[in-house]
Amino acid sequence: MSIFSIATSGLSAVSLRVNVAASNIANVQTTGPLPASGASSPQAATGSSGIAPTYPAAYMPLRVDQVDQSSGSTPGGTVATVSTVSPSYTAQYDPSAPFANQDGLVAAPNVDIASEFVQLAAAKYSFIASAKVIQAYAETEKSLLDITT
Repeated sequence: MSIFSIATSGLSAVSLRVNVAASNIANVQTTGPLPASGASSPQAATGSSGIAPTYPAAYMPLRVDQVDQSSGSTPGGTVATVSTVSPSYTAQYDPSAPFANQDGLVAAPNVDIASEFVQLAAAKYSFIASAKVIQAYAETEKSLLDITT
């Protein structure tokens, strides 16, 4: 695997990390009914048909798992995959929510904002490092091929 492809695999992983962190931050307040309490609560109003309304589940936060790519005779680079955080929710007190259970609890995404911002900061420096590797590679290749100097 070439230096260029190793650096671009790092850029791809960084891009995925930023997207996942941004999604988690944007959806941190997207709550839903607790899975054990079902889709509606006794407090929820029923429609004219007498059927209780259903509510979407809480946002399921994501995480990025990154490992080195070591396949074949020329290992190098990295591979990043996305999976869900476990447990995906925490119980939060919000009795005003229409889907709150009898104790006033709803499912809130299990997102740690501080950790997400650390991920973004780390991604920034990983991006800079990978970009510098690509820049150095391009400059080195140019100087090796530049025979007119």
